[in-house]
This record gives sequence, C-alpha cells and structure tokens, in this order.
Amino acid sequence: MGISIEIGLLTLSILFFLSILAGKAGYRFGVPALLLFLGVGMLFGSDGLGIRFESIELAQAVGTMALCIILFSGGMDTKLEEIKPVAGQGVILATLGVLLTALMTGVAVWYILGLTMASAGVGLFTTLLLASTMSSTDSASVFSILRSKGLNLKNNLRPLLELESGSNDPMAYVLTITLISILGSDAEPDYLMAALNLVLQLVIGAVSGYFLGRFAVFTINRLDIDNRSLYPILVFTFCIFIFSITYFLKGNGFLAVYVGGLVIGNSRFVHKRSALNFFDGMAWMSQLLMFLTLGLLVNPSELIPIIVPGLIVSFIMIFVTRPLSVALCLLPFTKMAKKDKAFVSWVGLRGAVPIIFAIMVLAAEVPHARLMFNIVFFCTLVSLVVQGTTLSQVAKFLNLVEEPNKIKGLKNFDVEFSDEIKSITSELKITEQALEKGNHLMDLRLPEKTIVVMVKRDGLFFVPNGKTVLMENDKLLVITDDYQALSETSARLGIK
Repeated sequence: MGISIEIGLLTLSILFFLSILAGKAGYRFGVPALLLFLGVGMLFGSDGLGIRFESIELAQAVGTMALCIILFSGGMDTKLEEIKPVAGQGVILATLGVLLTALMTGVAVWYILGLTMASAGVGLFTTLLLASTMSSTDSASVFSILRSKGLNLKNNLRPLLELESGSNDPMAYVLTITLISILGSDAEPDYLMAALNLVLQLVIGAVSGYFLGRFAVFTINRLDIDNRSLYPILVFTFCIFIFSITYFLKGNGFLAVYVGGLVIGNSRFVHKRSALNFFDGMAWMSQLLMFLTLGLLVNPSELIPIIVPGLIVSFIMIFVTRPLSVALCLLPFTKMAKKDKAFVSWVGLRGAVPIIFAIMVLAAEVPHARLMFNIVFFCTLVSLVVQGTTLSQVAKFLNLVEEPNKIKGLKNFDVEFSDEIKSITSELKITEQALEKGNHLMDLRLPEKTIVVMVKRDGLFFVPNGKTVLMENDKLLVITDDYQALSETSARLGIK
C-alpha cells in the first residue's frame, strides 16, 4: 500500500525542519550546513529510520532543477565590477582547470583502483568518467559556506572563487555526458567530434545565456503587472526558460542559466530587490531539498567497502590534483601571491553537483555505475568535512581575512534599499547616557550626511524632526553616507 500524500508532506516538513535546526547548529560549531543536510537525509534513509527512496529519475530531476536555481541565483548575486579584475583567472580555472583535474584524477584513480580493487576491473575511461563527475568546484557549497560564514577575503579572492564555482559546472557536465556517450557506444568513439561537441555546447550556452538574459530584462521592464508579487515569479520563469531553450539549441543549459543570472542581476529592472530576496530563499531551499534527496538515495552500508580507495582518491584530489591544476592554470598570473593560489586550491569543495552527475551515470546504466556513485558520495563527504570545516581557519592562517563589516543589520525596521543606493542604513538604540546633553533629536549632533528617517517607540513608528523629544530605548532608523563618522559619534554618545 502506498504512502498517503499527507504522510509524505508531514515527513517532508519534519525533514526540512530538522535540516534547518541542524544548519543552525552547524553554523555555531563551524560545520557546513550542507553536510548536515546530507546527514539528515542519510539518517532517515533505508539504512537509518527506514525511508526507502530509490527513484533515480526523480533524484536526477530534483538535482537538475535545484542546480538551475542555485546557479541562476549565484549569477544574480555576482557583481560584474567585482569579477572583472579576476575574470581571466576565473574563466581559465572553470575550463582548463576542470579538464586538467579530470585528466590527472582519472589516471590516478585508475592506478589506485587497480591496486586496491583489482577485481572490479575498472578501465581508464571509466575512471576518467568518475573523475569528471568530481572535477568541478561545487557552487552550492562555495556560495553557502563563504556567505554564511561572512568571510571578507583579501585580494578579490571571494569573487574569484564564486566566479569559478559558478561557471565550472558546465565544463564538468559536458565532460561527464561526453564520456557517458563514449562508454555507451558500441562503435569506435569519434574523439574529434566529441571534443568539438564539448566546445560547441559551452559556446552556445554562453551566447544563449547572454542574449536570453538581455531579453528577460527588456521584457520585465516593458511589462506592467499590477500585482508586484508576480515579478519574482516572472524572473523565475525566465530562469527555467533560459535552461530549456538552451537545451533545445544543443547548448549547455547550466552555463546559460549562470550567464543569464549574471546579466539579469547586473541590470536594472523593476522590483529587483524583491526578486533577489526571492531567489536567495529559493537557492537555500533548493540546496536543502537537493542534499536531503541525495542523502536519502545513498545506502551508507555500501560505503564501507570503498572506504580505503575513497580516502585515497580524496587525498589525491585535495592535496595533489586540485593544487597542481590550480598552479598550472594560474602560472601566467605572476602577480598573484602564492598564498592566494594556495587558498584557491583549498577551496576545491565537492558537494551536490558531483553526486548529481554520478546520478546521471546511474541513470545511463554505465558499467560500474553504482561503484562510481558510492565513491563520489564518499569523496564529497570527505571534502565537506576536511575542506568545508577548515575553510575559515585556512584563510586566517594564510592572513587572507579582512576586518569584518561592522555594519549591523536592521532588526526593528523591515525596510530595504536598492544596491544602487550607496548610502548605508543602520539603527541606533537611545541610552540614558545619550540624553545627558539634551533629549531632542537635534541635541545628538549627528555627523553631516546623516539623517534619522524613523523612530520606533513601544511598537509604534513615526517620522521625527529636529525638535522631536527622544526617550530611552527609542530605536532610530538612520541613513548615512559616512558610516565611520556615525560609528565614532555613536561611541562618543554611548548609543548602542
């Protein structure tokens, strides 16, 4: 007898809630939330509390949809002015870096499996396919870890890492699909045609993403929709449209949605702030759903036989092939410091994307597909544990962390301003000390280019003027063009 929809929804809500709690606890203890999402899925899976989830097709569909949203959201959040100085390094790492990582790792894995699992009879092209699924830096992991930890990295490292991770999945995808077709072909593979198809997919994906992104901005600004809540839905519609159209054009849809998001996010369009907030939430929900699904799909008992080769492969990727590919790709950039290159090497995080690609291998019924899936899953866990949990510490050890932004977020005022407005919003809480030299707003002597636009008192809001009488515990919504002067004035007055 099948499970009723009500029980299914109840189970899903519990899984979501437990994952959110796990993510909150993980943030406090420095554990990547994505790793805990996986853990919750594995806990409730067939080897845990007994939820049986064996639908490869559904897992692939969930993963593809989630990855589209994550890449699109990552593109929208990426500022062109930030990535322009590192565009060369990012593009080379996202293309040549992925290719080198796949080749070197594939050869190494072929040799390792020959020593540790000779009875499996795994060939070179099979190990190259395995390596290709793990050759890209996972965008979901990088975006979530860098942003959730609030790392302010020096030397434009953060935009470089986000550009690489956001744009290198398409290269890994094309390599994976190409090798699947080669292994599944009974005839002699046409390597030249496969290489040309690889380049063609990337080119079509980039061009399609750019022009469809421009078309999306034009359409959004020309439509006059009475219900403003529909604008984020319209942007989401274009996200799916860009991926789908690019697929039918024989291009790479994942690259297209990232480029499309980049174009849309760096353009002006109506209700842009609400669309950005919508996709930020959608991206997190997609990551949660994707990692939960993948955790349910795996059988932890099947990971035990591949612990030794899995650890060796993980070690090779973390300490050998990833650093070597990064060093070769960044060789022309002589002005880039060695410690910067070392940190880029360390942020070679694996996440959901390799597992999604491994699911594609399962769906294609390639020989040794389940073995590859288990190795990829195990290597992902090792990467999240070893690299994900130490990312902040490595950045501090290499002296690459800048002073954190001390601007406090708004808690008492639910307002937001466009990123195009360079003024800074902050809130102040009036103390007894601040009222010692007068209780009128004008007595605070706030710095120039600073205005108080609203006051919250006992749950009520009102717009003040210079003669407004302030009271202890009043909250002030402040807009300033000189945050440093405001901070100094607040400290002098004893305002929190």
